Amino acid sequence: METFGTRLHRAVAERGPLCVGIDPHPGLLARWGLEDDVDGLERFVRTVAEALGDRVAVFKPQSAFFERFGSRGVAILESTIRQLRDVGALVLLDAKRGDIGSTVAAYASAYLDPSSPMYVDALTASPYLGVGSLAPMFETAAAHGGGVFVLALTSNPEGAEVQRAVTSGGRTVAQLVIDEISQLNRGAEPLGSFGLVVGATIGDTGHDLSRVNGPLLAPGLGAQGATAADLPTVFGPNLSAVLPSYSREVLNAGPDVDALRTAAARVAADCRHILASGH
Repeated sequence: METFGTRLHRAVAERGPLCVGIDPHPGLLARWGLEDDVDGLERFVRTVAEALGDRVAVFKPQSAFFERFGSRGVAILESTIRQLRDVGALVLLDAKRGDIGSTVAAYASAYLDPSSPMYVDALTASPYLGVGSLAPMFETAAAHGGGVFVLALTSNPEGAEVQRAVTSGGRTVAQLVIDEISQLNRGAEPLGSFGLVVGATIGDTGHDLSRVNGPLLAPGLGAQGATAADLPTVFGPNLSAVLPSYSREVLNAGPDVDALRTAAARVAADCRHILASGH
């Protein structure tokens, strides 16, 4: 069984360092000339999968934008996951789940167990009930070759109040999260399966990412204000592990398939240049 880290490393080598977020909010559906309903949602994701499914390494559907349509929206999410994985893309579900005990174990079963209709390659998770509370997710991911991306330093301004608070041991909350995820990835080759979410808009983090040995998901690129040129400031010497994530910067080019492909290729080329050169 291949680990998620191995599959991600290969996918980025073959398709380039790009994660495309699938965030079908009402404004984006309207921009595409689609109704804000399940039919519009289905047409939107079918077009994205057709245009980019065999070209992009990782897709990051935002679960909330499917859940808002109820069971029919969730069914479309399940179908989207299957479509993307069938053409060789990795699917990282952006659900930011986090809880304790049997509940977090149920989340793990829902998203990281191959027997589930919602099975994905990796899942985003919130560590603010304690990183240890996510252990069932880490264990299920490890058992089935999956991954977990844990929030560490996010782009939203409210995040700093919690993430940069200093613990009794003298580390910030974010550094504690970083260090605990680093432990999970110790010795993994070519890349650990447990990643961190670090916003591309936050500038010099003042935190040590050097021992993570896992993927660093960088949202905030494009419409949120960051560019590929900002990545060296945020990640310093750890650029080789960065997975840049764009959403509107790519999806606003739709619904034309060729325009979507051109937009994705452009940002992927920008990222490849920066990540390879370091500046």
